[in-house]
Amino acid sequence: MTFPQLSTASEQRGPRRRRAAFVAAAGFVPLALTGLAAGPAAAHGSMTDPVSRVSACYAEGPESPKSAACKAAVAASGAQAFYDWAAVNMANAAGKSKQLIPNGRLCSGGNEKYKGLDLPRADWPSTKLSAGNHTFHYKGTAPHKGSFELYITKDGYDPSKPLKWSDLEATPFVKVTDPPMQGGDYVFDGKIPARSGRHLIYSIWQRSDSPEAFYTCSDVVFGKDSGGSAGAPAPTASAPTEQEIADGAGKSTVQHHHGSDAASAQPGAAPAGGAETPANQPQPDGVAAAAPVATTGTTGTTGTTGTQNLAETGGDSTTPYLAVGGAGAIAVGAAALFGTLRRRATAGRHGR
Repeated sequence: MTFPQLSTASEQRGPRRRRAAFVAAAGFVPLALTGLAAGPAAAHGSMTDPVSRVSACYAEGPESPKSAACKAAVAASGAQAFYDWAAVNMANAAGKSKQLIPNGRLCSGGNEKYKGLDLPRADWPSTKLSAGNHTFHYKGTAPHKGSFELYITKDGYDPSKPLKWSDLEATPFVKVTDPPMQGGDYVFDGKIPARSGRHLIYSIWQRSDSPEAFYTCSDVVFGKDSGGSAGAPAPTASAPTEQEIADGAGKSTVQHHHGSDAASAQPGAAPAGGAETPANQPQPDGVAAAAPVATTGTTGTTGTTGTQNLAETGGDSTTPYLAVGGAGAIAVGAAALFGTLRRRATAGRHGR
């Protein structure tokens, strides 16, 4: 007489455990991916000497700015844009900023979120400058390798009209790659051309570890300022202090990493923050992610450069742009577990 084979309790529990783990992993992956998508993007930086428009208005206070120009900018863009002062960017610039950003939208980088920065006015808070050697400071809240180009407006510039590319000199008066960081700032030298009256310095920070670029407009005055209300001088621009940056960080929708923290990142590590791509930022058609641009850390024609103390958050300049960290790493691990459990379950069924 043949008796049916009875499975042991442990054999019966095995498939159930595999199924339970399989279901848990299946549910965990989308949750991890949701956490990744919901996480805040990283802020990156802005010019603080000479003071950029967005930095000056943030320092005045996004909720109650003091100057007429900043009040108008907040009315146009909303206070949140100025709590997010360090992220005036284009995610897919890829070295083509002049081709992609339309006239009249240079100060916002073509980013609708920051449209208040494009207002044509002669009373923006400004920085007093003189021709000759100058040390520039650019606050790096999430530093990256890349190059800075600074342009100045031509003689005859009219600040009461929308800024056009043709208002700027065709070539930058400062171009520097991978400048060193000091106290959380990129610091580099350049020679400012001779000018008189009110002008504007425009900066493009093009990352070499991704196609993302950042933009600033700094209103500057050489000699006497005839701008402002009824010909009165416009207010002096002030950069935000470390305390003001810290105080506003909680209301920002982007993370603020101080340079000293980012500087501890080891070469080859995953980026601390990837390109921020606001939902309302225009994405140019047909623009693909650019391959990393090789950087040498050599000295440019103007300004000093170097790689010592450079905060590297994207590996070396030959590393393809890829950011997987935090929830992203968890999601990848969960996906791997999901696949392993599935293979084991399949092998178990075939084994029987």
